[in-house]
Amino acid sequence: MVKTLKKILIVDDDKNICDMLSIALKKEGYGIMLANTGNEALAILSDRAPDLVLLDVMLPDIDGWQVCREIRKKSDLPIIFVTAKSEIFNKLLGFELGADDYIVKPFDMREVLARVKALMKRINASGHADDSKALDYDGLHIDLSKYELIVKGKPVSAPPKELELLYYLASNPNMVFTRNQLLDEIWGFEYYGDSRTIDVHIKRVRSKINKASGKWHLKTVWGIGYKFESEQNGH
Repeated sequence: MVKTLKKILIVDDDKNICDMLSIALKKEGYGIMLANTGNEALAILSDRAPDLVLLDVMLPDIDGWQVCREIRKKSDLPIIFVTAKSEIFNKLLGFELGADDYIVKPFDMREVLARVKALMKRINASGHADDSKALDYDGLHIDLSKYELIVKGKPVSAPPKELELLYYLASNPNMVFTRNQLLDEIWGFEYYGDSRTIDVHIKRVRSKINKASGKWHLKTVWGIGYKFESEQNGH
């Protein structure tokens, strides 16, 4: 059971899907909010604060892509797309817009619960003082305990998966990791994604930390993967 009541916003126009997700998530101890349209979801988000959003793409008014865009303008709130759109182009678009995970319908409820729990666990890890995970490089501060990214002294918005990816690379400076290694480490537990998911997240992270310092670089190692190249170790 979840120790504290965490709230999940389910956004889907299919009543059966909403009911199925609601029942399963309530059994795990989560509080549930429901929205059947994109505008209804945005209205809920404007005055209430869920801890995570399960978001369909095909909605009767504005689609899930636009809902995700609007959320990301204001918040790092964890977002998991739950949609029938299974094409890899759609998955990559979801990650490009800042989603943390992507589940294809029809889904196995155990998979949904596992991914929700994994994302919640990572975010809730900040509750223990001795779990502090912070790294400092020239012009860069990454705090995984507070899910905080500071670039050249200014807070920068970064969804959980982007921050976890940057933290992992920066905590292992000058080590090269393949895309599959990074998928296993950051997404974990039987992630059925495409390795290009990593490319999309690296692109988004680079856009936020680019030119912060000449003493470190998020580098592509062609034909292999990525590394955080630095003259110093994070401290």
